[in-house]
Amino acid sequence: MAKTQDFTKMVQDMMSAFPVDAHAFQEAFKTQAALGERMTKVVLEAAEKSTEISSRWTKESIAKVGELARVKEEPGDYSKALSEFASSSAEMAAENLAAFAEVAKKVQMETVELMLAAGKDISEDATAAVKKATSEATAAAARASKAAPTAVKS
Repeated sequence: MAKTQDFTKMVQDMMSAFPVDAHAFQEAFKTQAALGERMTKVVLEAAEKSTEISSRWTKESIAKVGELARVKEEPGDYSKALSEFASSSAEMAAENLAAFAEVAKKVQMETVELMLAAGKDISEDATAAVKKATSEATAAAARASKAAPTAVKS
């Protein structure tokens, strides 16, 4: 009966001839983790600033509603108060939307800067890993060709 060939030893030999550099994976992970940390910092700062803007806007609006709700002496004063409320509300909205736009602009600029820096870091890491892998693969191929049996001519 024919015995099936065990490829386990052959695969193990092949894998040991072409080792994987775990250090390159560790460096890539560290680079990604550092990028994640910096991006999180940008996001949290933007969230904090946006929350401050929203809170201030809400407090100012509540104060304006309080002024609007006060009893007036003349009926015409109610329409004047309402007109002033609408005008100040529109002004507050413009100011606060501009503040939100500044936060978004800052986040965008910082994100672009981080992505460019990360791209440079990742490119450098990848170049170093490829150079190392190429030299190791070349050396392994040379060892494998020396170890391979030569064909016998008849």
